[in-house]
Amino acid sequence: MTLYEYHVVFPDGDSQEIDEALGIDELVDLNGRRLSLPLPTPRIIAYRVVRIRHAEERGIYSVFHDLELVPAAELIAYC
Repeated sequence: MTLYEYHVVFPDGDSQEIDEALGIDELVDLNGRRLSLPLPTPRIIAYRVVRIRHAEERGIYSVFHDLELVPAAELIAYC
């Protein structure tokens, strides 16, 4: 039996487990949840998935989503 784990890795190195896999260039909030578009305001803290890494050991398949902070000036395009 294989267990699947999904994690987001913030720019400062902290990691948090999430419920589902994300794709490249998806926008997420501070808790790693997808942001629905259009955004209500550009004045939120948002991260973008820039890299996806996989690791497997003894029945646990882990997926790590590396994030980068999206500047507020760029979030205006998503409103």
